[in-house]
Amino acid sequence: MAQHDRRAIVTGAGGFIGHHLVTALKADGYWVRGIDLKYPEFEATRADEFELLDLRRWEQCERALRGARGAEVYNLAANMGGIGYIEHNKAVIMHDNVLINTHMLEGSRLAGVWRYLYTSSACVYPLYRQQSADVTPLREEDAYPADPEDGYGWEKLFSERQCRHYWEDFSLETRVVRFHNIFGPLGTYDGGREKSPAAICRKVAQAVDGGEIEVWGDGTQTRSYCYVDDAVDGVRRLMRSTHRDPLNLGQERLISINELVEVVAGIAGKRIRRRHVAGALGVKGRTSDNTRLRAVLGWEPAVSLEEGLRRTYAWIAEQLAARNHGAPATARAPARAAVR
Repeated sequence: MAQHDRRAIVTGAGGFIGHHLVTALKADGYWVRGIDLKYPEFEATRADEFELLDLRRWEQCERALRGARGAEVYNLAANMGGIGYIEHNKAVIMHDNVLINTHMLEGSRLAGVWRYLYTSSACVYPLYRQQSADVTPLREEDAYPADPEDGYGWEKLFSERQCRHYWEDFSLETRVVRFHNIFGPLGTYDGGREKSPAAICRKVAQAVDGGEIEVWGDGTQTRSYCYVDDAVDGVRRLMRSTHRDPLNLGQERLISINELVEVVAGIAGKRIRRRHVAGALGVKGRTSDNTRLRAVLGWEPAVSLEEGLRRTYAWIAEQLAARNHGAPATARAPARAAVR
């Protein structure tokens, strides 16, 4: 195995979790190269190099991985969004994401990287296990017999298998994390790709006290939510572990969308009425079983839902207020590009 030398390549580094991961790696003394189709939206990257590359193209993947022998590779690059987006863009999501992971795995094998981490999703879990709001927490082995979320979930499950076979056939050290609804500041909060915590924070921030917001469906569908700092901490712990099988990373606390609205309204100090409308809903219920997470890492997420939402709501409200005054609330200076 190549020697680990505290260098990291983070794909999807212009996105929400990827940007937070770059920041954490830099704080720990890593040299980091960030790769994405775009720069981070809300603040400048801290990466030592940041390159705009399209990893669906093999030659650009090769460029992203140049000089990567002995480095850590975190593959977070993906075409994704909230439930409304993934339900209406299945073909392009599968096309883009399978190409990205196929190229990154092969490129990492050829480059001699130390370890490769793939970010999967709770969307791999079978629909037949998620038909009740009072869902049984999902264990890693529950992914089979397979019946994942159509499109996005199938792509994630296929890419998990790719990682397994690259270890079996080529001894590439792969790690696979299954994220369960990661949220926090510096993430998309409007435009159609936002997740439910950000969407609800935005709607509540824009509403007047006593006002009304739209909620898709009857609001009884349930989820668990994990704050982004915990997600980044867990990913880094998994990369350092010897565990090669997929591992859940999320919270175990189950909450309905209606209850989530009430929590955010309480944080905002507003009375909010809900107007239920038709919209993409996803599964009826989903939450993580963290038994294996605790056993493998001796750790689990620590930031409470309320604390994570307080931080997220404050940031989104600040962004909206600044937008209303015609200027961004946080600097959007261009990220540092790689020296060519």
